[in-house]
Amino acid sequence: MAEITASLVKALRDKSGVGMMDCKKALQETSGDMEAAIDWLRAKGLSKAAKKADRVAAEGAVALAVRDLGAGAVAAVIELNAETDFVARNEQFQGAARKIATAALDVTGDVEALRATSLDGVTVADEITNLIATIGENMLLRRFVRFSVAEGAIGTYVHGALAGTRDLGRIGVVVAIEGAGDKARLAELGRDIALHAAAAAPLALTVEELSPEVIERERAIFTEQALASGKPQAVAEKMVEGRLRKFYEESVLLKQAFVKDPDVTIEQLVANTAKAVGAPIKVTGFARFALGEGMEKESSDFAAEVAAMTGG
Repeated sequence: MAEITASLVKALRDKSGVGMMDCKKALQETSGDMEAAIDWLRAKGLSKAAKKADRVAAEGAVALAVRDLGAGAVAAVIELNAETDFVARNEQFQGAARKIATAALDVTGDVEALRATSLDGVTVADEITNLIATIGENMLLRRFVRFSVAEGAIGTYVHGALAGTRDLGRIGVVVAIEGAGDKARLAELGRDIALHAAAAAPLALTVEELSPEVIERERAIFTEQALASGKPQAVAEKMVEGRLRKFYEESVLLKQAFVKDPDVTIEQLVANTAKAVGAPIKVTGFARFALGEGMEKESSDFAAEVAAMTGG
């Protein structure tokens, strides 16, 4: 029997799009014959996964996982895409999303590091490939973020939760809160801010964390508007700075008015909670994942979409 080398397994994977473990088994079953191994995979219904790869996968689920660490906590949010919302309601798909989110709790790095992580004896990437072959739709682990706090709590919120779930939905938010004091109170604060972020969609935690390109684009627009008003240069410059401050209030999490109490900003909410628990509190980070945001989606009913947008 021919030696089943790692390079041979990789070559079969590149040709078939099937997971490494299944490729290795196919080569073992066919004595290392590449073409026979491809036929073996086809016979097992596995190679069809590769044929799905060019389909748009903009549905699916955002999944959250949290682990208590005593004084602190760790949490992760992932986006696992599929082609249809029908698959998002599939128990096998939901189970995989949960397992991947839980695995992400122990991963530091980018999404490629998560894809390479072991999950029940196979990599996350291979698990997804096997899921594609079983369910019959293209799937994609698009992104993930992990937060940890040594002391404090992590608040989470899921909007548009899938039926019967609390950790899977269309929007998932994670908010990391560092601080001492009543951990339950910090967790409540984190959840309130997460709920707020789900609704308000902030672009950054602080003004300093806003993309310079975003700020310059807004400044250019505001400058053009101010100059078009015919105001003197000095007045126009003040108008620009005023509009930028308004933009920050609308776009930066800590500057935004709290959705539950618009008279209080998130920054003030944190300060008030710190005073109540008698210890400093800091929001160290947040992530808001909205399912399919930024992805092109295939429209199956253009007329219905137009009617929905126009109120018709």
